[in-house]
Amino acid sequence: MKRIAFYLCILFPAIASAQNPGPDAGWVKENFVKKEYYITMRDGIKLYTAVYAPKDSATKYPVLMQRTPYSCSPYGENNYRSRLGPNSSLMKDKYIFVYQDARGRYKSEGKFREMTPAIDNKKSTQDVDESSDTFDSIEWLLKNTNSNGRVGIYGISFPGFYSSAALPDAHPALKAVSPQAPMSDEFLGDDCNHNGAFFLMDNFGFYSGFDGPKAANGEGYTPFFRARYTDAYKFFLKLGPLKNANTEKYFYDSNSVWRQVIKHDTYDEFWQSRNIRTHLKNIKPAVLVVGGWFDAEDMYGALKTYAAIEKQSPGNNTRLVMGPWTHGGWAAQSWTSYGQYHFGSDLNRYYQDEIETKFFGFYLKDQGSFNQAEVTLFETGSNKWKTYDVWPPANSQATSYYFQTEGRLSTAKPSGGNSFTDYVSDPNKPVPYTSVISSRRNNEYLVEDQRFASQRPDVISFETDSLAQDLTLTGEVVANLLVSMTGSDADFVVKLIDVWGDSETIPAAPDAPQQRPTPMGGYQQMVRAEVFRGKFRNSFSKPEPFAKDKIEKVSFKLNEVAHTFKKGHRIMVQVQSSWFPLVDRNPQKFGYIPGMDEKDFQKATIRVYHDSKNSSNIVLPVLH
Repeated sequence: MKRIAFYLCILFPAIASAQNPGPDAGWVKENFVKKEYYITMRDGIKLYTAVYAPKDSATKYPVLMQRTPYSCSPYGENNYRSRLGPNSSLMKDKYIFVYQDARGRYKSEGKFREMTPAIDNKKSTQDVDESSDTFDSIEWLLKNTNSNGRVGIYGISFPGFYSSAALPDAHPALKAVSPQAPMSDEFLGDDCNHNGAFFLMDNFGFYSGFDGPKAANGEGYTPFFRARYTDAYKFFLKLGPLKNANTEKYFYDSNSVWRQVIKHDTYDEFWQSRNIRTHLKNIKPAVLVVGGWFDAEDMYGALKTYAAIEKQSPGNNTRLVMGPWTHGGWAAQSWTSYGQYHFGSDLNRYYQDEIETKFFGFYLKDQGSFNQAEVTLFETGSNKWKTYDVWPPANSQATSYYFQTEGRLSTAKPSGGNSFTDYVSDPNKPVPYTSVISSRRNNEYLVEDQRFASQRPDVISFETDSLAQDLTLTGEVVANLLVSMTGSDADFVVKLIDVWGDSETIPAAPDAPQQRPTPMGGYQQMVRAEVFRGKFRNSFSKPEPFAKDKIEKVSFKLNEVAHTFKKGHRIMVQVQSSWFPLVDRNPQKFGYIPGMDEKDFQKATIRVYHDSKNSSNIVLPVLH
């Protein structure tokens, strides 16, 4: 259990912290009565459910529910959680708070399936998914609690997926749903893979604890292994090819989720069936989608879940909130800075009190009003909240910035022919994703100074002149690379970077005036980055090898952005072919990577072209 908690704290800090002892533990016990039930689903499987009901039984309260694969602990009716609900204000407002172990996890019966595939047209009681389990649970709760007949559901990350999965064929009493950093499609952009590239470091640690053998009492799991190391880069390089993890020392169970994940290395039925977005049609409840610009796990999930509902459910009542948060950061007690960003106020107090609490209060209690804009987002760089009627904004114009000779970047299309910048990518000496030596993921890598990378010969950079005025980007970023290579496959990592002016500083914090300003001249602050596995350039389901030295187009989308490049700053784009150990190494040889041996990992020379015919570029959403 300690090892499981360790990984949850790394990957899901908001979820883990919600269960830590806190100042409200006694208040919860004084004001709520806890009961534990096993609720029977339509196929006979029983799901463990903890219900915290206000002691004031004279008032009927709405149900606010979270379904989770991460445990509803503490177990036992005399053991209380230290905080109920997504924030303290909602807890003090009082709801009937319900926590449920998902099917097959912890004390619930049944077989667990990661991101259980949704079934649109259920024909029998044996056709069950997360929507039906939520429906059956709500039906029971309405009959067996002192509820007012309305239900809300929320969750971060995996519980965010359960929130999204409750939306198709939702129970009529389900009035308000908040998927927060929801997993949505684990091959294209969430957690496991990004554009077909496997996120090695996070999954290796996470699945060790998450996927191990279950305790007899259902209250914990035994990790597959206890890997101990101080330098993740050295550890995973020494581990060698991905297949080396499928051994007695590591993931020994051939039925483990880890084994399933790496077995399916293309966008096959396994992954496609787990894409919840295609089922988000005819959505009736009010929805509040929440995500973070610095979320290393599920930024994609929040943005694409909102987009799917908007596209597939005309007339829906859905809103999007994106802030400068890491994974679940909006659930923390406060949020005033991140990396070199200093926001000047507590952003979480605004979000929790003015958006989240009012959302559930209005739709579940008829409390006050909820006039939140369609889209509310925090614009980094300018450090301002902005609201829009549509996302991306109508006045955001896609503008191509072309790679040029001598590392320049401009809106002018290059002239001439056969112009390129090349680099040698060696999978045995991969580019690190961070300059920090650590045993765990550096959670600030998404805003880290990229000078450590730009100095390497296997990273190429393109940069504008200093900006004559502020430039705001609001919307989708697209990379269009015209490339050739000596190998038959390669990854492409594209990073959008804000280069600070030469004489800039960060002032001392207000509470530490004795400190000197921090010099920031030339700081290469990453704004957005994404990886793409080249063999999927034409299809994620049918990968294709590259022909030696043949020029081909690799085009892919980065997650959306809301950022202002200040006057005097420069826009930089970096391109590289490894991002280790965040992403597994591409051997640069076409084939089934999880089955490859050390000898298959080969150097390759990669050319990125920038001439009149083959004009590599990045398309930026410039706000006008």
